[in-house]
Formats: sequence, C-alpha cells, structure tokens
Amino acid sequence: MADDFLHTTLGKTGLPVHRVGLSATYRPGRDTICRAIDGGINYFFCFGVDTHMTRTLRDEMHGRREKFIVATGAYNLLLGHPNIKRTLEKRLRQLRTDYIDVFMYLGVTKDKQFPPELIERFHRLKDGGKVRFIGLSTHARKFAGRLAAEGLADVLMVRYNAAHRGAEEDIFPFLQPHAPGVTSFTATRWRRLIRRPSKAKWPADGPVPTPGQCYRFVLSNPAVHVCLMAPTNIRQFEENMEEILGGGPLDPDEMDFMRRFGDAVHHTKKKLVG
Repeated sequence: MADDFLHTTLGKTGLPVHRVGLSATYRPGRDTICRAIDGGINYFFCFGVDTHMTRTLRDEMHGRREKFIVATGAYNLLLGHPNIKRTLEKRLRQLRTDYIDVFMYLGVTKDKQFPPELIERFHRLKDGGKVRFIGLSTHARKFAGRLAAEGLADVLMVRYNAAHRGAEEDIFPFLQPHAPGVTSFTATRWRRLIRRPSKAKWPADGPVPTPGQCYRFVLSNPAVHVCLMAPTNIRQFEENMEEILGGGPLDPDEMDFMRRFGDAVHHTKKKLVG
C-alpha cells in the first residue's frame, strides 16, 4: 500500500493501515462499524466491553481476518497489575479470533505503572503467536518518548490534538531509529475543540473548528500513523470522513488557526488574535 494522506504503514509493524481508525467509545452501532469497513478502514480499537464493536468485528472478520488490524489490551490497575494472559484469552474468546494484532497495556499514567518486568511479560506474549505486536496507551509523554527511543514498544497510543501538542516535543522526535507505530486519540479533545471557549480566551465572533478540521490537524502530522475516531452514529462518521477526504492536509492558514484555537482551549497565556 503506497503512503498518502490516508494510507501508511504502522511503523515497524509493517502493517498497511488506513490512517483513520475506529473506536467504539460512544457506541456508534453496527451500521457505523460496517460503513467504516466498507470505506476501507482497517484499524479497530476494542475495549472488550464495547459490545457493538466486538460483535460486529467477530462477524465481519470471519473468513477475512487478515484484512483487519485489531488493537485491544489489559487495563492498568495502578500498581495491582492484571493477569495479562487471562485478559488476552478473554479478548480472543470475545472476538473469536486466534490472535490479536496489537495488545496493549491501557491507561498508563506514570512510568512506574509499566516497569521493566511487566514490559518483558508483554513482550513474551508474542512468543506463542497469539499476539503480533505489543504496546501501551499513556498520557505520560516523556515515558512514551523513552520507550520509543529504547525500542521497547511496537505501538504507542498517545493523546494528540490541537490543544495537547506536547507529543511534538516529548515523543515524536524520539521515534527513530526504532520506529514504533503511533496511534492518537481525543482529536477533538473530548469535543472541547469544536465548542466556543470563553470570551476571555477567544473572540465572540471568532470561528470554531469543525470535527473534520480536528482530525485533519492530527492527520497532517506524519508522525501519527492512525488517528482514532469515536463517532456516536453513522451520520457523524460520514460527515467527518467527507470532510477529511475532501480537505486533505491542513494548509498553513488552517494550521495556524487550529494551533491558536487549541491554545485558547488549553487556556494558555498566549495573545490571541481574532
């Protein structure tokens, strides 16, 4: 698959991937998931409790498992680490599949929650063939940057949007030479990037980004291989995809606008211009 705005390779995994991935955080329904599959999306993030996604994938993957990249994992229980093998077996049963493409440690907020011995346990999961690649989701950017620099994760799932751009300094510069895959979440910052902030932070008559612009902001950064979308219904999904497909990468003026709006949402002290 040739690289373009919406297609690339998921880092060192070598997996060809559509750069828009689907998460069922807001339970979008079977029709939305099937519409995404029909549109070429092949990266799906599953929680295990998101029954819409799990049930749909296990039906749609039947007979064509190789067409899908399934990411899931075990949740961080702070310092009480879960039984990751048991969780893996549960996810395999739920999805009725023989393997998980990307198995992650989810919700890491501090480096001590993912110590070397636990990292090693995750890597050993690949030995039996039931896990192809391992990774983690985290808000601890500097820790993620260190894992990237040391080649300790195949895939990193991190927050990145116009209001939270710290990954540009703490993670993205450290991706080489090990080249882990990078997936991002909260492109709309839990929808705050598509709402007007307070007048003190943004002019009352100033423009407000669309969801499509938020996704295009993330996708305009080549360091991000997959930007997760979490629509609530098929209408939202189709509207977002129409704008992404029609707009492509942000031009310089749009990028400047998104960064200034992101600063306003993030409550920075930078001077804002309408």
